[in-house]
Amino acid sequence: MASTLTTTDNRAASFVQQVLTQTKYELLLTARRGENILVTLIIPALLLIFAASLNIVPGLKGNPVDFLLPGIIAIAIIAAGMVNLGIATAYERYYGVLKRLGSSPISRGGLILAKIISILVLELVQVALLVGIAVLFYHWQPQGSLLLTLLFVALGTTAFAALGLAMAGALRAEFTLAGANALFLVFLLIGGGIVPLDRLPAPLAAISGILPSTALTQALQAAMSPSATFPLSQLLVLIVWVLVILFVAIKTFKWE
Repeated sequence: MASTLTTTDNRAASFVQQVLTQTKYELLLTARRGENILVTLIIPALLLIFAASLNIVPGLKGNPVDFLLPGIIAIAIIAAGMVNLGIATAYERYYGVLKRLGSSPISRGGLILAKIISILVLELVQVALLVGIAVLFYHWQPQGSLLLTLLFVALGTTAFAALGLAMAGALRAEFTLAGANALFLVFLLIGGGIVPLDRLPAPLAAISGILPSTALTQALQAAMSPSATFPLSQLLVLIVWVLVILFVAIKTFKWE
């Protein structure tokens, strides 16, 4: 009995160590790719500055950053998880990097988990940057529930990182590049982050209501509002998307 427990513990420790080592590797690779830093950090920050400074959303009462910041955070999560990670992983597969990883002890699930954790680490840095810009330049005051906000950041990161990995693991690199950018444009335009849903045409608003980008944006808006209401319906939508996309990513992911 004792030997069985020891073997199980060693296996668990080995899996955890593999994931942590791969996470470190993913973070180092991301830091070395300048375009990743551009997408992950600079573009969402510039988008927040542009939208807030020009007040492009008419009819908002009070500080426009109260509405814009949660949406820009959602856009940043989509850009980092789906676009950045998806395209980078697709080309790792194209150039045979994933094939070499496939011969290592790490499993598909372990690799996907490591990539999601690495994106989550980057997202925490990005959220801190966006909040810092909002506070320093637009006098935004932190409000709402920090725990709820972090919960939805984690769920959103998992959903969109899994979506990027699902495309990268099943499609050619060129298709992943085109598909990720096209989906990002759709989520940007009708996800409710910059243009309120009540200003969209009714058919687009109806489609937007079932998208993970809209659920993430609305959940963050609720969590970061002064009342900090609990967005149960958005939470359920996000959980469903996370479970479905993560399952698809794990089942369809191919090393080569």
